[in-house]
Amino acid sequence: MTSKKEQKQKISLLIQRGTKESGTTMEKYEVEVDPGMVVLDAIHLAQAEKSPDLAVRWNCKAGKCGSCAGEVNGKSKLMCMVKISDYPEVKNGKPLEIRPMKSFPLIKDLVTDVSWNFEANKKIKPFTPPQSKEPLIMTQKEVDRIQEFRKCIQCGLCTNTCHVIRTHQLFDEYAGPMNLIKAASLEMHPQDQEDRLKDIKNKGIGIGYCNINKCCTEVCPEHIKITDNALIPLKERVVSRYYDPIAIIFNKLFKRK
Repeated sequence: MTSKKEQKQKISLLIQRGTKESGTTMEKYEVEVDPGMVVLDAIHLAQAEKSPDLAVRWNCKAGKCGSCAGEVNGKSKLMCMVKISDYPEVKNGKPLEIRPMKSFPLIKDLVTDVSWNFEANKKIKPFTPPQSKEPLIMTQKEVDRIQEFRKCIQCGLCTNTCHVIRTHQLFDEYAGPMNLIKAASLEMHPQDQEDRLKDIKNKGIGIGYCNINKCCTEVCPEHIKITDNALIPLKERVVSRYYDPIAIIFNKLFKRK
């Protein structure tokens, strides 16, 4: 029978330390981890045993709060949901590289300022119920369509990966996929009466900046089909309203919005 001590494995971590003002470095830590541990566990070991001042944001440790979003070996991940065993190269002595989300301003170490996400969220008009007191019937298909978007935990990994934000830093022009999920959930709600398409088209929310390469979908920890079920349908609605001549004539003739 294998003892508990023998089951432990020594691994190396390369963790980004520092602030924007002081500069950043990649510091190496060696920790002993148990089987089944996740990356966040290893960071906590480094914090407890080596560097008590190591800054890392976390909360639920169950993949539902989005607080521990970061980058592991260059990929956007929730650090509480990715196992160390998912990286077999670690057994051969190769360190795990752990960095904060690149798209957002660095505060310290692994902590970034993600307040922009919530400021951009304010650009999307809220749910507007119908004025009529008569109940509207919603089909199960309509319920299922918007229910998927409610799984979003607002971790920001999709926005961190989006090249419009990550590479081009178009924070003022584009609201990012996380906020467009909200816009889609409202636009597809059969009882919502607000018209947001002009806002969604224009700079600020800027759906036109998305080139639907599905990078946001690939990193979503809730497996929301962001591109196929939110971004593309929003693009189609904008095109039908503003760019498709046949649809424009049809809507004018029949007075449809």
